[in-house]
Amino acid sequence: MTNINNKKELSLEQREELLRSLKARFEKNMDRHKGLEWAKVQAKLETNPEKLWSLNEMERTGGEPDVVVHDKKAGEYIFYDCSAESPKGRRSVCYDREALESRKQHKPQNNAIDMAADIGIEILTEELYRELQKLGHFDTKTSSWVKTPANIRKLGGAIFCDRRFDTVFVYHNGAESYYAGRGFRGSLRV
Repeated sequence: MTNINNKKELSLEQREELLRSLKARFEKNMDRHKGLEWAKVQAKLETNPEKLWSLNEMERTGGEPDVVVHDKKAGEYIFYDCSAESPKGRRSVCYDREALESRKQHKPQNNAIDMAADIGIEILTEELYRELQKLGHFDTKTSSWVKTPANIRKLGGAIFCDRRFDTVFVYHNGAESYYAGRGFRGSLRV
C-alpha cells in the first residue's frame, strides 16, 4: 500500500508490523542465513524505505521474504521469496506483457515480469531458483516462472521450475500460458 502521494513508503505502523514479521521469520529459519545478525539486517532495512515497501509487497502477495545471502562485497542482504509454494498472490499469470497481449481470449489479469517490476523485485533466474532449493523444499505442489533466456523468449517460449521427486526440474511452456498453480518468485537486494 502506498501513501496518499504515491511514494513507495510504508506508514510507521506498517513498517513496524513488517519488521516484526521479518524478524520472526529470520529467527525461525536460521539455517537460511547462518552467521547473520538480525540487528544488522534491520539497520540496513531502516535506511531503505523503498526496499521496505518492496518487502511489504512480497509479504502481502504471499512470498514470505527472508534473508538468504549476505553479499559482503556489495554490502547488501539479499531476500528471496521463501514461501513453501509459489506466492499465492502472484499465481495465474503469464510470463510477460508481450505474452499477455498475444492472448486473444481468456487473458490472465497480469504477467510475472510486470508484477515483479511493480513490486520492485527481480524474478529469480534458474540458477537462483536452484540456490533457493538448497535451503528447503519449495514448489512441491506449484511451479514458478523463472527469468527466461532471450533466445527462448524470442521463439515464444518461457521456462519455469518446480520440485518433484526430491529433484528440481526446469520446463518450458508458451509464454502466454498460465495456470492456477504457477506464479513466480523474486529476490530483492537491500
